[in-house]
Amino acid sequence: MTPQELKNSILQLAIQGKLVEQRPEEGTAEELFAQIQQEKQRLIAEKKIKKEKPLPEITDDEKPFDIPENWMWVRFGDISTYNHRKPKVSANDITGDMWSLDLEDIEKESGKIVNTCKASERKISGDKVQFYKGQVLYSKLRPYLKKILVAPNAGICSSEIVPFNLFGNIDSQYVVYFLKSPHVDFIINSVTYGVKMPRVGTETMVELPFPLPPLAEQKRIVAKIEELLPYIDRYEQAWSKLEQFNSRFPEDMKKSLLQYAIQGKLVEQRPEEGTAEELFAQIQQEKQRLIAKKKIKKEKPLPEITDDEKPFDIPEGWMWVRLSQIWVVLNGDRGKNYPAKSKLSTTGIPFISAVNLDGKTVVQDESLLCLSQEQYNKLGNGKLEKNDVVVCIRGSLGKHGVYPFDKGAIASSLVILRNYYTAIFDNDFLLLYLDSPLFFQEIKKYDNGTAQPNLSAKSLEQFLIPLPPLAEQKRIVQKLDHLLPLCDHLM
Repeated sequence: MTPQELKNSILQLAIQGKLVEQRPEEGTAEELFAQIQQEKQRLIAEKKIKKEKPLPEITDDEKPFDIPENWMWVRFGDISTYNHRKPKVSANDITGDMWSLDLEDIEKESGKIVNTCKASERKISGDKVQFYKGQVLYSKLRPYLKKILVAPNAGICSSEIVPFNLFGNIDSQYVVYFLKSPHVDFIINSVTYGVKMPRVGTETMVELPFPLPPLAEQKRIVAKIEELLPYIDRYEQAWSKLEQFNSRFPEDMKKSLLQYAIQGKLVEQRPEEGTAEELFAQIQQEKQRLIAKKKIKKEKPLPEITDDEKPFDIPEGWMWVRLSQIWVVLNGDRGKNYPAKSKLSTTGIPFISAVNLDGKTVVQDESLLCLSQEQYNKLGNGKLEKNDVVVCIRGSLGKHGVYPFDKGAIASSLVILRNYYTAIFDNDFLLLYLDSPLFFQEIKKYDNGTAQPNLSAKSLEQFLIPLPPLAEQKRIVQKLDHLLPLCDHLM
């Protein structure tokens, strides 16, 4: 149950006479209603209020729920001045020290005043409605916001706020809780008019069936609600923390699984699968063959990995390597032939930027711009091949995806990770690494820390990767393919 549902339940119990016990010595609602009629007659005689047409009797079909025997169903207009003419004050008569209340000054649901302004602090135009301390203030505009309160002082407001009095010393706060109850909320919002600015009509409010308890019971109901509200507030704080935890839990679980995977803790090690050193030697042999065939360029030796750099221990059969020792890092084209965005179109050869990446692949939607064949031919660097991994190194650092088409090109904010050793190294293991907390720790280590986050391709080449034997890589990928979808079901 949400905090709001709990609060609604309490308010509903309150107006049904189920929140506090009934006490015979407190009299009946009929006696209170008789006193109200006498008071109204006296005020009519004193010409303080006008005599009004009697409101229709409440039929059994209108009564939404049973109430205690000593309670009474009445019309809201019978016990309030909601439909009485409201005193107005012209703009010329408004003094600067008057409290000027606007709807935005009232917090939704709670009805708390969140901003207090004098008339001198606001631009006042036209007549305003005057209200007095102790009156109930009801926002008839967007009533679902439940901006309802008892006025703490006198002031002026717009005509969207209806101030009214209650007869017979009826407890103002009981009326506020009644108007905030889920029953009233449902009735009023089902008959509001106006699409953009829904309002509740005066007739709806005046004819609203009102469950009237004896006066003393009203006060005990209010006292009980106000006794419970701090507990609801505490419950709301605890509930919000739990909701935050629950919302983060699936993602946190994924991160934990990925971290376990690259630490060698997700699957067992098997001696018969060989070692990462043997695998790395095969990669170096293949790399030399490709260099000899001029498929890739010979690179400068990377710095050795020191013990201080290693962020955690890995199994004996694993090995720490740098990213460019197992993938080739290719920059995007930054030369004179780099195409301006205005020269791109929606058809042709895909030209990928960070906005097209979703962490898995390239998103094919209206954001995907394309090169012509002529523009593509002019590019020197950054040409894509199918199954290349694209990584953002400026702005959305680390955002990535696998390229699914036969050819394409990348923007200058991206780099290509190309695996020339597919028979030796599992590309899917790279993708797991790119999702892991370790990858983002490496980003923080090399990020230039400016307002525009930026990595150089040279920095990316030096990222640390824990390398398992090939067979273990495949078992890790298979295990995560089973476990990671289960995390989504936790949401």
